[in-house]
Amino acid sequence: METKVDVDYVVVGAGAMGMAFVDALIGGSADLSVALIDRRVGAGGHWLDAYAFVRLHQASAFYGVASTLLGGGRVQATGPERGLHERAGMAEVCAYYARVLERLVATGRVVFHGRSEYMGDRRFRSLLSGAQFHAPRARVVDARYLSPDIPSQTPPPFAIEEGAHVVPVNDLAAIDAPPGRYVVVGAGKTAIDTCVWLLQGGVAPNAITWVRPRDPWLLNRAVVQPDPAIFLGMGADTMAAAAAARDPDDVFFRMEDAGIMLRIDPGVTPTMAKTPTLARWELDLVRTIDDVVRRGHLRAVSPGRLRFASGDVRIPADALIVHCAAEGLKYPGLRPIWTPQAITPQPVRVGFPCFGAALAGYVEGTRDDDAEKNRICRPSPYADTTAGWAAMQVIGGDASLAMSKETDLRSWANRTTLNPARIPEDHADEPAVVDALARVREHIGAGRARLAEFAAR
Repeated sequence: METKVDVDYVVVGAGAMGMAFVDALIGGSADLSVALIDRRVGAGGHWLDAYAFVRLHQASAFYGVASTLLGGGRVQATGPERGLHERAGMAEVCAYYARVLERLVATGRVVFHGRSEYMGDRRFRSLLSGAQFHAPRARVVDARYLSPDIPSQTPPPFAIEEGAHVVPVNDLAAIDAPPGRYVVVGAGKTAIDTCVWLLQGGVAPNAITWVRPRDPWLLNRAVVQPDPAIFLGMGADTMAAAAAARDPDDVFFRMEDAGIMLRIDPGVTPTMAKTPTLARWELDLVRTIDDVVRRGHLRAVSPGRLRFASGDVRIPADALIVHCAAEGLKYPGLRPIWTPQAITPQPVRVGFPCFGAALAGYVEGTRDDDAEKNRICRPSPYADTTAGWAAMQVIGGDASLAMSKETDLRSWANRTTLNPARIPEDHADEPAVVDALARVREHIGAGRARLAEFAAR
């Protein structure tokens, strides 16, 4: 038997994008109702399954929902990131989403169905009781489109032969005896976090082997801060680098010279441009690891061996293989955010998915025509390569321009810390902010034109 649910929206996924969408939707309209569906027990998405030592790689202020600041907007006063904005860890992020969900439910306009599965056609069922529900008039919001894969929920992308000891990164914090060697598999943020955590925990650099299929470009965290002079200054320097560059790789070399981009090995040109942020102290730590294996993707592990297409690499027989190789960012291709089948939140400005999802929620709550919504709220892709990064900058720049022409969107975006480019009223006349804006205007035309050339190659 099916229970009818009379709501305006069925939002599938209570992770970062689903929560940002619902929060802004409810905040932008007085009378909309939502059934929020998730297979997990609460809100927060993959954070509920994250490894114990994970932290946001950017400032807390850039993450979460538009109505509620994550953290206190504090600048760190001690430690290696003194002077940079705070970054929340797993426990703080999960507690934050629990509070946001509680507040949304308390409005009486949001009903949360945890441990529930969406079945299509506006139908969902409880994984606990088997009860089935149907919301016949609801509009569907698919907040799962860009959901990341994480090691604890994704099998390793390599074969495990008998006797090999492989664990997902989540299990690393529970080991009670050191192995002969740690073999960290992966080149992204999770692998970097793992290496940093091991080294901070006293593991010697020569006790770590790092299987890095591709080297990554990394954003210097010091220039991605919720301070308009810093963030806009970074944007100006990025456009200046692009305007002078010969090709996409040269853009990154010039950004490196400007202090925007980092790379782990100065002797290796990175080919991966997903660009998570990293602090220089973390860079200094991971650079102490000398045993780096660059043979492409790992095919299989066996006791004492790592198997690659080009041959085997010997490791101690009792080595612990740490799986950090799940596909984090997804690249399913852009689609219009509004279609007759579903609303699909995606980043709108370059990166910053929470801001994009919140913006889509606000637009949905304040406008009626889907064609108009798609015109002013355009999806932007994630990047994987340097050429893809150039395309992301062009597409994201066009999306930002379309949004900025709408007076109410511009005003709304300037009030939420999720928007990295916002300029609070009390900062607008500061000389450093005025100078950064002037430099953006000076370089953005030539920089964007050059990036468009690279994207079209």
